[in-house]
Amino acid sequence: MRVGALVHLREDFRKQMEELKAMGMSSCQLVCWDMSMMTEDTADKINQATKEIGITITAFWCGWPGPITWDFYEGQRNLGLVPAEYRTMRVEALINGSTFARLLSVRDLVTHVGFIPENPYDENYHQVVEAVKQIAVVCKKNNQNFLFETGQETPVTLRRAIEDTGMDNIGVNLDPANLLMYGKGNPVEALDILGKYIFGVHGKDGLYPVDGTHLGEEKPLGEGLVNYPRFINKLKEIGYTGDITIEREIEGEEQKRDVLKAKAFIEELLTK
Repeated sequence: MRVGALVHLREDFRKQMEELKAMGMSSCQLVCWDMSMMTEDTADKINQATKEIGITITAFWCGWPGPITWDFYEGQRNLGLVPAEYRTMRVEALINGSTFARLLSVRDLVTHVGFIPENPYDENYHQVVEAVKQIAVVCKKNNQNFLFETGQETPVTLRRAIEDTGMDNIGVNLDPANLLMYGKGNPVEALDILGKYIFGVHGKDGLYPVDGTHLGEEKPLGEGLVNYPRFINKLKEIGYTGDITIEREIEGEEQKRDVLKAKAFIEELLTK
């Protein structure tokens, strides 16, 4: 397993890649919430930079238009593909993201799908599954996988949704901290449920929620409640050989310090 980092697409992409290489990394997941940047010209610049600097983009993490609230109240109403009023334009955005990822020769398209209803008889559950299938069909034509990033769903609901699509190119980008921060499950035990569907992993840490409104707090990797020694061992047991992509949702020099500390922490565990 390699250790990489999450990179948000900006105009200074080449500089970002140079910094990543200087930090001793050769892989990243590329995140984009600005739909206007997903152009052929941008893709050409990215391809040139990654080739010259020696960076592999393992996944394209595609955002979507419309309101975003990362909590348990408004988030239920506006995140991902679950809210019917935003679904059509977000499916379109993710299909465009698949096209952009193809220009980058990236295999995996990742996003948050939202608070998928746990009740399989809920009509909205079936509508979300059909929306995911619609995106996955396009991804399959582009030789890609469509990945749910863990967070708003329980592992059981997530696995059910994947299997109910009937598609063989849908999987999971498992973020262990998100499972805690959303109060949806223990990341180590989640590996038993989601194992064969895990195509990507985030290196991130956090705490459980302490009230009914706000997500749990993100923490520097190793300082939260993700049991990383057990988590890494379990990844090995299930045969995961992909990258672990560090995500630290702050900015500036503190972010770089935390990413480097996380890299050293994970790499030490990988050698055991």
